[in-house]
Amino acid sequence: MMSMSHDSSPYQAWRTSLHLTGPDLAGGLLATLAAALLNMWVLKLSGGYLVGVGALYVVLSVLVVASLPVSLGAAHLGAANRVTLGRAALVLPLAALTIQGQVTSVIGYWWIIAVATVAMILDCVDGWVARRRGPTVFGARFDMELDAFLLLVLSLMVWQSGKVGPWVALIGVLRYLFVAASWLQSSLAAELPPSWRRQTICVVQGVVLLVCLGPIIPATMASIIAFAALVTLVTSFAVDVHWLSRSANGL
Repeated sequence: MMSMSHDSSPYQAWRTSLHLTGPDLAGGLLATLAAALLNMWVLKLSGGYLVGVGALYVVLSVLVVASLPVSLGAAHLGAANRVTLGRAALVLPLAALTIQGQVTSVIGYWWIIAVATVAMILDCVDGWVARRRGPTVFGARFDMELDAFLLLVLSLMVWQSGKVGPWVALIGVLRYLFVAASWLQSSLAAELPPSWRRQTICVVQGVVLLVCLGPIIPATMASIIAFAALVTLVTSFAVDVHWLSRSANGL
C-alpha cells in the first residue's frame, strides 16, 4: 500500500500557512498572555483562567492557519491582519471570563468596559489600515468573525451580570443562527453587498452591550436598551434575508 507523501497538496498548504503565520501568531500569543495576566491581576483570578485563554488561542490559531489562502503571497499576515490579531489578544481573555463566571466587583466591570472599548477602537484602525494597504477576502472575514465573537462575549457577560435575562444572548447568537440557517437554505449563503446599515448596527450593538455592563446603569434601563438593540438587529437580519431571497428568485 502506498503511503501518503509529505508533499501532498493539503500538507504543503498547511506548511505554507504555518510558515506564513508562525511569527505573527507567536507574537499574538505573547500579547494575549500579557492581557490575560493583566486581567488576572485586576480581577483577582485563579491560574485556571490562563488555561481557558490558552485553549481559545489554540482554536484561533488553527482557524487562522486553516483559512489563510496559500496564495496570499507575503512573508507575514500583513498590517491590517496584525491589528486584528492584536484585537484578538484583548477579546480572547475577555471570552475566557465568561467561562470563569460572573464578575462581582465594580472595578471589574469598568475594566472589562475599558478593554472592550479599546478592542472596538482598534476595529476602526484595522479598517483604516486595510483600506490603505488594500483589503483582502481573508482579512475581511477575520475581522468580521472577531466582531461577531466580541458581540457574543459581551452579550453573555450582560446576561451573567444579572441585569438582563438570557434573551440578551440572542444579540451575540443571532449571527451564528443565520450561518447555521445558510447551511440548510442555500440562498442564505450568497454574498451580501456592503452595507453601512449593517456596519452601523453592529457598532450600536457593541456600544449598547457596554452601556448595559456599566455599574451605574440600573437593570430596568439595561433591559430596555438591550431589547431595543435586539429589535434593531433582528430587523437588519430580516432585511438581509429578504434581499437574499429575492436575489435567489431573480427579483
